[in-house]
Amino acid sequence: MSIIIKFFVASDHDAATAVVEGGPDGVFESLTCGNFDGEEALIEWESIFTGRSFEELVAADEPEVVADPGDGEGPLVLAASRDLQDALTGVDEHRLVEVSRLWAQERAADGEVFDQETVTGILRGLAALARAVGGREGRLYCWVG
Repeated sequence: MSIIIKFFVASDHDAATAVVEGGPDGVFESLTCGNFDGEEALIEWESIFTGRSFEELVAADEPEVVADPGDGEGPLVLAASRDLQDALTGVDEHRLVEVSRLWAQERAADGEVFDQETVTGILRGLAALARAVGGREGRLYCWVG
């Protein structure tokens, strides 16, 4: 089964919710990825960037589910936490590569193999989206279809 993940920036939860059925293409600038668990990745990336444990982030209900009309059986929209968004906004290239390497290693420990360059490209694209938010007026979201 193939999973399509699209990260995008929207002004607020209402705007992000409006694209839950069809995805953000044509509405918001987005970064398309696939074949990994977007919700788990958001948690793991935040854990690596901030040092908070995976369990602590799950207990804090991160990432926030913004729209899930299929109750887990269809497309959904997640909001990246402000902490992750801020980390991506301020990340330098050295740290971005380091986080990419750590995440690829974490996934490999669970039997998933990710090319280091691909992971770095995903995080580089996410950082560009986070920077496009322009202050704290918008949010970084993840659409999973």
